[in-house]
Amino acid sequence: MKDIAKRVFAIEIESLQHVAKLIDDEFTKTVEAVLNCTGKVVVIGIGKSGLIGKKIAATLASTGTPSFFLHPGEAFHGDLGMVGTNDAVMLISYSGETDEVLRIIPFLKWNNNLVIGVTGNSTSTVAKNSHHHLNIKISREACPLELAPTSSTTAALVMGDALAIALMESRGFKQHDFARFHPGGSLGRKLLVKVKDIMRTDKLPFIGEDASFTELLLSMSAGRLGMVIVGQADNIKGIITDGDLRRALLKHPDPSTLSVLEIMTVNPLIIDGEEFAGYAEQLMIEKKITTLLVGSASNRSVNGVYQIYSQ
Repeated sequence: MKDIAKRVFAIEIESLQHVAKLIDDEFTKTVEAVLNCTGKVVVIGIGKSGLIGKKIAATLASTGTPSFFLHPGEAFHGDLGMVGTNDAVMLISYSGETDEVLRIIPFLKWNNNLVIGVTGNSTSTVAKNSHHHLNIKISREACPLELAPTSSTTAALVMGDALAIALMESRGFKQHDFARFHPGGSLGRKLLVKVKDIMRTDKLPFIGEDASFTELLLSMSAGRLGMVIVGQADNIKGIITDGDLRRALLKHPDPSTLSVLEIMTVNPLIIDGEEFAGYAEQLMIEKKITTLLVGSASNRSVNGVYQIYSQ
């Protein structure tokens, strides 16, 4: 089984190397044409090519080139209305002779769309009817029967990635641009979401320095944050986490006799609410803690609590 896997990798790598050698000035012209396009890039394909087309459209859209996938069957039954005259249309068909794709071509000509063909046959119907053709002719499929699209779909996928990255770099697309399209991802949290946007501010559990052990337990339970803040919002003395409490229980036969001052961590970390969430989480990982107080470190004041596990 391992030999089969290695063989598949070797064949597909060989095919990609072959396709890479086919890249010429036509690729550059395709990039320039898309850059000059004032509409979206509509990606069309069916079967395995359609699945690859969905990924290419998603990659284009997330890297600065507005794009969407259009199924040729649905297109021929009304969804062609989604294709504007200013749109560029990418037709993916390894043979270049896929019936469902060919049926779209007359409309694209009538609609004056820029057509980009992605095929493995430069003399195919799709290639001949495209303004620009990206050749993905492979040396062989990884399928031993030469039937299942394997190397060919990989080549189409990588060609789509190459186009997306070329467009991305040409547009000067940066991390902050990418983050705007991925606000829920780790990069979005790192570059867009600030601590103040998602910190806990309501009913923070404060206790006094002279609070009893019972008051400490009740406040920690009521706060539902696994911690309590010792002091007042404008004068923080320390913090007691559930970890501090467990360690106290293990060390002392009768922890109820302990004072808050004996259990608390003095001078806890306080982070500014304007810091990005990614920085806060990195800090917590480095310090091996799960809670950060939010406020002013210089004034020892707190107006919120930020926790990794509360997101």
